[in-house]
Amino acid sequence: MKKIVAFLLFVSLLFSCSVSDDTPRSHFEFLPIESVNMPDTFTRYQTHTIDLFYNLPSTCHVLNDIYYAINENERTVAIVSEVYTTSDDCQEISTEAETSFGFTPTESGVYVFKFWQGEDELGEDQYHVVEIEVVE
Repeated sequence: MKKIVAFLLFVSLLFSCSVSDDTPRSHFEFLPIESVNMPDTFTRYQTHTIDLFYNLPSTCHVLNDIYYAINENERTVAIVSEVYTTSDDCQEISTEAETSFGFTPTESGVYVFKFWQGEDELGEDQYHVVEIEVVE
């Protein structure tokens, strides 16, 4: 009898618990980099700060991360924003924001930075390209 009561209690708890809502509460999107501030040259093995300036388009957008992809001497950089979708009171704004990261060149030569600036009318990615020479 105790086993039956325990089993019925377990089953009733199992079915009475609501499963969490699977509706996404946020999503990620890239934001265009409006401008950058970086040195004219790099010194090998020295860390240099690269400042990124961008706009947050609404009160539901927050900085999540910096997308940073490496392909030999080329670096592709973009701003990753998390957009919260659970709030009904999102307001469209254009808030200037800034973030930065450190870069330490380990090779001599030229590094090419491609800063993502959005897509054109055909959906093609647009970049602000900066070539920086590494001095010893």
